[in-house]
Amino acid sequence: MESASILNDQLFSRSVVNPVILIASLIVCGLLFSGCAPAVVGVGTAAVAASSTEKGITTSVSDGLVFTKIQDNFLKTDATLSQFVDVTVNDGAVLLTGKLKTPEEKILATKLTWEVRGVREVVNEIQVTDKSSIKDVAKDLAASAQLRGKLIADTSVSSLNFSIDVVNGTVYLSGVAADAEEMNRVVGYARDLRFAQQVVNYITLRIDQRD
Repeated sequence: MESASILNDQLFSRSVVNPVILIASLIVCGLLFSGCAPAVVGVGTAAVAASSTEKGITTSVSDGLVFTKIQDNFLKTDATLSQFVDVTVNDGAVLLTGKLKTPEEKILATKLTWEVRGVREVVNEIQVTDKSSIKDVAKDLAASAQLRGKLIADTSVSSLNFSIDVVNGTVYLSGVAADAEEMNRVVGYARDLRFAQQVVNYITLRIDQRD
């Protein structure tokens, strides 16, 4: 009973609980400690009720799988991302927060996130701590804002499906395009930017098989 109580306390001490991990842990608790069945039922009911109020259980489980795959991508590519980037998934929309040393690491986090099936939008709010390599922040911000405006204004482009990062005049594009025509429109807008010196295209097509 004491071990089961500690397990429950640990589960609910986190501000965000992965529903898949929570359900699995509760099942394990029930198998190992048959005497704590009432506590397991109570906690399980509360978890299901909580997840059902904001979004359905199916969506919660799907978000949990997306979260797990993103973390797996981070670990396989650069363990620093898994350590310093916080990932929140809500109905396929992913919010990235935390602090990384370089702009390249921030861009990599966005790219790896878009590679996961089920991701519909990526908002990267990661802070870059070492800004010494960034030469002209104002121009980069202006280019990013201009490109975002062009994508929003074009009704043939689903702007939320694309992420834009501009560093030292290099435009990094990532996301998922419906087809080659939409991807080419986005890349074309990027190349026409006044301060764009280079465009790096990480956009994938919807027909591509993401993990």
